[in-house]
Amino acid sequence: MKEMKKPVKQQNGKISRRDFLGAAAAVAAFTIVPRHVLGGPGYTPPSEKLNIAGIGLGGQGSRDIERVGSENIVALCDVDDQFAAGVFNTYPNARKYRDFRKMLEKEKDIDAVVIATPDHTHALIAMTAIRMGKHVYCEKPLAHSIYEVRRLTEAARKHNVVTQMGIQCHADESIRLLCEWIWAGAIGPVREVHLWSNKPISSHAINRPKQTPPVPSTLDWDLWLGPAPERPYHSAYHPFKWRYWWDFGTGRLGDMACHIMDPAFWALKLTSPVTVEAQTTKFNDEVYPDTAVVRYEFAARDKLPPVTVTWYHGGIYPWRPEELEQGRNFPAEGGLYIGEKGKILIPHIAGPRLIPEEKMKSFNRPKPSLSRCDVGHYQQWVLACKGKSKTLANFDYAGPLTEAVLLGNVAVRAGNILHWDGPNMKVTNVPEANQYLSRQYRQGWTL
Repeated sequence: MKEMKKPVKQQNGKISRRDFLGAAAAVAAFTIVPRHVLGGPGYTPPSEKLNIAGIGLGGQGSRDIERVGSENIVALCDVDDQFAAGVFNTYPNARKYRDFRKMLEKEKDIDAVVIATPDHTHALIAMTAIRMGKHVYCEKPLAHSIYEVRRLTEAARKHNVVTQMGIQCHADESIRLLCEWIWAGAIGPVREVHLWSNKPISSHAINRPKQTPPVPSTLDWDLWLGPAPERPYHSAYHPFKWRYWWDFGTGRLGDMACHIMDPAFWALKLTSPVTVEAQTTKFNDEVYPDTAVVRYEFAARDKLPPVTVTWYHGGIYPWRPEELEQGRNFPAEGGLYIGEKGKILIPHIAGPRLIPEEKMKSFNRPKPSLSRCDVGHYQQWVLACKGKSKTLANFDYAGPLTEAVLLGNVAVRAGNILHWDGPNMKVTNVPEANQYLSRQYRQGWTL
């Protein structure tokens, strides 16, 4: 007979959740009747579920919580009661908060948090959770500034928590196919990539609103602002339109380039660019430009040659390749990968295709070399939090990707070709551009 395990330690007469889960795993071998027999196929005992808190519940946040809703949703936080009402009603047993700091301090049993607030508060919330040992799922972009991204990446590694950034397509079949085709030499060495989103910034006034309407009773405007500069409440910021203001969002680059540049980052094994430059339509210090072209240069990596990656948004596209058949247009969002032996067109949220289509029909696809993510992006994170999997869009991967994306915004503001020292997080040829790598927090807020 096996030696009995030591009793679970108690503090103040209570068994901690961490010790309970550990003890439950230790005695699992003595269970006579299998749990799946007691609960039915697919049943997950409550003791094996994560205690998850959601922070930022409107829009994408509601979808994120829904995707992990099979776990215990124990606490919900949003500064706008009306905006979050749908999620609050869906999980009536979850404790409700407006201030994420109070929630994380009070709710000791939270194992993991899902963050889908506006960009300007990502870093503070994620850092607070990481330092408390919570696993973190954070929507893209990882943070508002390159400095914040770097700090989060380092902190996640230091505190050994499970992380995942909300680039959902990283779990899809299409990105794996692109990687395998390029690595197998389907189009030869790739030296040029074009990526685009046809979405404009939005139709909105280029100047800050002068009206100061009353703050809705359902909204805590001070908490919504968080570390951002003091601004009077206006519907031009919340909800939804915050993305287009320098104070709060990261523009169309931060919105879509994290998704669309992801396949290039993985397939071409990119890290930090060495130069970046941007051309844009008119903008000012308040809002992002409606259209932009951002060109990144990446140095050679291992056996891969240098590559130029160009980003377009606002309804402009790269030049039309001759391999694209007459009457066939570029997808609204996607990428064109140009190799020495051919070209791949990959629409966003769709599989890659060699062009012309005639070449695709005769293409001998390589055997799969990457493992597939059968459970999907969200459950990959959930399983990793339980020690049963690993996340692929973790901060060690998503951090450098987000830094590259946000460096484009630095080039937009600087108006120059920037030489970038990634390891030291420094623009070397235009010193004044370094001011855009971070920002001054409003009094009372620190990272």
